[in-house]
Amino acid sequence: MRLAVLGSLAAVLLIAVVSVVLPDGRAAWGQQTGHERVPFAGQGLIALSETVAERYQQVTVIDPKREVLSVYHIDLTSGVITLRGVRNIHWDLQMSDYNGQKPLPREIQALLEQR
Repeated sequence: MRLAVLGSLAAVLLIAVVSVVLPDGRAAWGQQTGHERVPFAGQGLIALSETVAERYQQVTVIDPKREVLSVYHIDLTSGVITLRGVRNIHWDLQMSDYNGQKPLPREIQALLEQR
């Protein structure tokens, strides 16, 4: 039980460190839905938090300026924080489609250009 509380505290601290801060010093969190918080767009880092399978807290940190995404898992039992992945998403965001289903964006564009 004590470790679960420490894990939750670690999640809160991590989110507090990376939360988007408005010019007046308020955290820029949006609407809370279930176990996750959806932040408003801001000029700093964006943090999303969600409890997954009642086993760990998943914290996703997005740096819009650097176009980097990081994912952390915080074990709810032990409180251990594990970096699960980091990815520069710049080139991902340049793609028009990937793993898409028909009609693909270029097919829709071609149809619209025929008009």
